[in-house]
Amino acid sequence: MNNEQQQIIDEVYENYVNKCNEDKWMKEIILDLPFPNKSYGLYSQEEFINKCKTDPEFSEKWGLKIEERELSLEERQDLYFKLNPEFRLMHESMIEHMIKHNIPTKLITTTKITKIESYE
Repeated sequence: MNNEQQQIIDEVYENYVNKCNEDKWMKEIILDLPFPNKSYGLYSQEEFINKCKTDPEFSEKWGLKIEERELSLEERQDLYFKLNPEFRLMHESMIEHMIKHNIPTKLITTTKITKIESYE
C-alpha cells in the first residue's frame, strides 16, 4: 500500500472513530462474566480495513472501497520492465528476477467514496 492509499485509509478511519456511535457499526464483544453479556467496541484500523473489504454495506457507510486482486504473470513482467528498463530481454529466470526486485504480486485499489444527496 502506498502513502496516498494509507492517507485515505487514515482519514476515513479517523472519521469512523469520531462518528461511530451506533452498535451496528461497531464490533460485538462477548464479555467473559459469570453471565452472558454483550458489549460493543470500535474496530481496530486493521479490522476496519478487513470489514470494508468484506462487507459492502459497511464499506458504503464509511465511504471506503478496497479491492485486491492477484496480478497475472504478464502484468508482473510489464511492471518489472517498467521498473527495470535496462532489462528488455525475456529470459528463463524471469520469475527469480521479479522476486529479487520485489515486483508486487497483488494490485490493491483504494477508493474514497463521496456520497452527495440532493432534494429538488
